[in-house]
Amino acid sequence: MELELDCRGQVCPLPVISLAKAAETLQPGDTVVVTADDAAAAVDIPAWCRMKGHEYLGSEEPSVYRVRLR
Repeated sequence: MELELDCRGQVCPLPVISLAKAAETLQPGDTVVVTADDAAAAVDIPAWCRMKGHEYLGSEEPSVYRVRLR
């Protein structure tokens, strides 16, 4: 399953909090595509993935981040 999460307009740390809440409802192997326009998301989302053991799949555009849950 792929979930799209629109976090545009949210400032740090809200995009990561939204991602964490969404991750609680998904299964391992699911992906989350986060759209966030806060510059901190470029650092915060990969860091959250490392801390939680999820796979950061990268950024497709400057503000779109893809995460695979483990």
